[in-house]
Amino acid sequence: MDKDQFYPLDSIAALATPWGESALAVIRVSGGDSLELLDPLFQPASAAVASLKAMAGHTLHRGTISTAGGEGASEVIDDVLVAVYRGPKSFTGEDGAEIFCHGSPLIIRRLLGLLTEGGFRFAGPGEFTLRAFLNRKLDLTQAEAVNEVVRAKSDRARAIALNRLSGAIEGKIDQIKQAVLRLSAAVELGLDYGEDEIEDGASLPSDEEAALCQEELERLLATYRIGRLYQEGISVVLAGRTNSGKSTLFNRMLREDRAIVSEVHGTTRDYLEAVVTIDDVPIKLYDTAGFRERADRIEEEGIRRTDGIVAAADLVLYLVDAETGLTSQDEEFLSRRGEAGRLIPVWNKIDAPGAGQDRCPPDFVAVSARNGRGLETLSHLIVERVFNGAGTVDAGEPIIDSLRQKHLLERAVRGMEDFRTGLRDAQPLDVLAVDLKEVLDALGEITGEVTSQDILNQIFAQFCVGK
Repeated sequence: MDKDQFYPLDSIAALATPWGESALAVIRVSGGDSLELLDPLFQPASAAVASLKAMAGHTLHRGTISTAGGEGASEVIDDVLVAVYRGPKSFTGEDGAEIFCHGSPLIIRRLLGLLTEGGFRFAGPGEFTLRAFLNRKLDLTQAEAVNEVVRAKSDRARAIALNRLSGAIEGKIDQIKQAVLRLSAAVELGLDYGEDEIEDGASLPSDEEAALCQEELERLLATYRIGRLYQEGISVVLAGRTNSGKSTLFNRMLREDRAIVSEVHGTTRDYLEAVVTIDDVPIKLYDTAGFRERADRIEEEGIRRTDGIVAAADLVLYLVDAETGLTSQDEEFLSRRGEAGRLIPVWNKIDAPGAGQDRCPPDFVAVSARNGRGLETLSHLIVERVFNGAGTVDAGEPIIDSLRQKHLLERAVRGMEDFRTGLRDAQPLDVLAVDLKEVLDALGEITGEVTSQDILNQIFAQFCVGK
C-alpha cells in the first residue's frame, strides 16, 4: 500500500483530551519533522537537555513553551512536560510528542495556536490512528477497535473491544485465510497441470475442507449481534396508563430521582430518557406520558410522542396498576402491541393493600416499583429477551460489532457457498479460482490489506480528533 496517496507527509497536532477546565490536558503531535518544529518553542528546565530533536524516544522532559519572540519579547505560555517518541517505535510509527499542560482552555488555545504558527496542521478525526494503520502498526480491525474502546458503554463492551485491539479478529481472519489459501493452491495446481497430471498424493480440495472454512466464517459472523448488543445496547420503553408507576420504576432502575412522581394523573407530559446498564448491556430507558382518555392538548401531544417511541423500541415494559387491575385500554394495548419478544407486561404496585402478587395475571411480572420487590426477576427477563436467539460466545473469543466487517464476512460466506456449489457441479477450475479470490479479497478488506481511500475516510471520520 502506498501511504502517500492517503495523507500528506506533514506534521499534525491536536488536543487529545476533552475541551474544558481540568487539572491537565494533553496535546499530541506527530510527523517526520514534528520534533524539529516543536523544538524552538520548548525551553528545557534542565541544562542536560540540549534540545527536543536530540532526545531519545520514550523520554520525558520538563520545561516551558514560549512564543518565538521575534521583534518583541518571548512570552512563556505554560510550564509543561513533553514525552518524546521516535518512529518506528511509536503509536503512529512516526516521530512525535505529547505535551502535558495545565487544563485551562486559554492555555490550550494559545499552545495550539503556537503549534499551527510553527508549521503544524490541525489533525483530522482519527488521523493519528490512521497513520498507525498506514505505517503497519495496526491492522484495520485493531484501528476500528481503538474507537470502540473509547466509545464502550459497559465493562463487557470495553473488554470485547480490548480483545479486538490485541489482534483477536486479525488472528482469526488470518487463520481462516490460510485455510482458504490452501484450497486456492490446490485449485491453482489443477489449473497449472490439469487434473490428470497432478502429482501423487495431491488432489482437488474436498467439500469437507471448504465446509470447515465456511463454518469458521459463519461462526465469526454470528458474533455480530452479541457485539452490537454490548456496544450499542437496546432501547426499553416504560409505557402504561397514567399513574401506573412508570416514573417510580424509571427512578428505581436508575437509582436516582430523575422523574417527578405524583398521585396526580398526567404528571409526565413528555418522555424522559437515560442510560442504565443491566448485566453489562447498555439500556436506553424511556419514561413516557401515560395513556388516558380525558387528556388536555399538551398531554395529548405527550401521548402521541409516546406512540412513536413505543413503535421504535426494542422492548416495551407495559405497566398495569395492580390496585386498579386490567382495564379495557390496557387489554387493547396488549393485544395491539404484544408482538412476540417485544413486550413484557408488568403488574406493578404489589406492595399496595389488596393488590397482592396472587392477583397477578399469567405472563405478567409482578413488581413493586416503590420498594424494588420483583425488580431482579424483571431485570433477568429483560436480559433474556435481549439475547433471545443471539447465541453465546466463550470469554476471549473474537467478537465483531462493525457493520463493515459483518458485510464483508457475508460476502466471504457467499463466495465460499459459490465455491462449494461449483465443486459439486464440477465447474471449470478457473471459475472455482474466481470464487476463492472473492473470499480472499473480502477477508483482505476486513484487515485492511485491500482497501480504498473512500473506505478509510468513512471509518476514521467516526473517530475523535486527537485519536
